[in-house]
Amino acid sequence: MRREHRPYRLKYWLGKLNRGYVRHFLQPQFDALGQAPIVVQPHRMRVFGQHISIGHFAHLINSQQQPIQLTTWRGKGMDGHIEIGDYCLISPGTTLISAQQITVGDNCMLAAGCYISDSDWHGLYNRLRPFRCTKPISIGNNVWIGHRAQVGKGVSIGDNSVVGAGAVVVKDVPANVVVAGNPAVVVKKLDPERRMLKRERLFTDAEHYHDNMDQLDRYLMQGNSFLGWLKTLLFPSRND
Repeated sequence: MRREHRPYRLKYWLGKLNRGYVRHFLQPQFDALGQAPIVVQPHRMRVFGQHISIGHFAHLINSQQQPIQLTTWRGKGMDGHIEIGDYCLISPGTTLISAQQITVGDNCMLAAGCYISDSDWHGLYNRLRPFRCTKPISIGNNVWIGHRAQVGKGVSIGDNSVVGAGAVVVKDVPANVVVAGNPAVVVKKLDPERRMLKRERLFTDAEHYHDNMDQLDRYLMQGNSFLGWLKTLLFPSRND
């Protein structure tokens, strides 16, 4: 479809059902899920294990083919934890899997298809279990990890840094840099004195933000009707 054909009231009530699903079915799967999460297609999200928490004002985007997957494992020598801060964006297909500890700071953005794992899951010589191949991962505040990037065990990424699309991070990344490549290396330095706009700015007045989004929906969907929406589903045309 070229544009949104649903009537405003339909999207409004579907949004209420979506938030109800998050409260009653998704939130209990976390140790903590903070205030006012925005979750796209929450029924597709995959959460497995204990010790998984996400802070306030998270934006979690799932799709049918690319759900977000958060997994912790427990067992002999394993007790995984995933802790994600406030104001974070997690995009479709992103996977975090932990046997020890993955910490993500505030205002972070994880683009589609990221893979972050604190374990190799099999040793070089002992391939029966993850023996001496697990180290915690620490991702600082306001970090942006690009499309399909991978972050390996034991890595620390400093505040404000950017991991380029497709990069493979196997060594620590300092603050205020851009890294790219396989293995990832520094390709640019950022000015720490320059003002940065972070995701938290969207929620300085959270009620105002959500009201603006609602007003935008009203504007974009004005004139849409239920019968017109059904017509585009059953008999789509080139103009739809």
